[in-house]
Amino acid sequence: MICTGSDDRTVKIWDRRKRGEVMTFDSEYQVLAYCFSSSSDAIFTDSTDNTIKIWDLRKQDVSLRLGGHLDSPTGLELSYDGSYLASNSMDSTMCIWDIRPYFNGVDRCIKLLQGHQHNFEKNLLRVARSPDGKRISCGSADKHVYIWDIATRKILYRLPGHLGSVNEVDFHPNESIITSCSSDKTVFLGEIEP
Repeated sequence: MICTGSDDRTVKIWDRRKRGEVMTFDSEYQVLAYCFSSSSDAIFTDSTDNTIKIWDLRKQDVSLRLGGHLDSPTGLELSYDGSYLASNSMDSTMCIWDIRPYFNGVDRCIKLLQGHQHNFEKNLLRVARSPDGKRISCGSADKHVYIWDIATRKILYRLPGHLGSVNEVDFHPNESIITSCSSDKTVFLGEIEP
């Protein structure tokens, strides 16, 4: 299964074996990012109305809406156990959401991380989590890569080097290496402490 989100305000699920779309969800606003749940029974989308939606694929409807960002979220990353969702936003914040179904709190944003920046370009800056689940990272319009300790919310690294907005980051699955790509058309590999 493949998921796509679009400026045409739709989220589509595609089946590679059938070579076509199998589900379409209508969103009120443009979809900027998405990810599948760990069990592939739901998808998470964010859009230009500053919200995150959880779509139940069995019921083919929105099961939960998350609000709290002051501007459009641009990246989503699910924890390995499927309990937490990280969202990076154009308001220069990153929220860690508790998305467990039995969570009783009204405000599901349990951690707020700050430090990275969006600017007038409003690039879609993505978010990534480390393989051990202890750190989270995103790019920034200030040409740096930011890495936080999730438990303490402290910035562990502010990595320089790019000459343009850093749009995508990812952790190596086995080594202490982070990859970043930028509007300056470069890709960097950086070694970090394990």
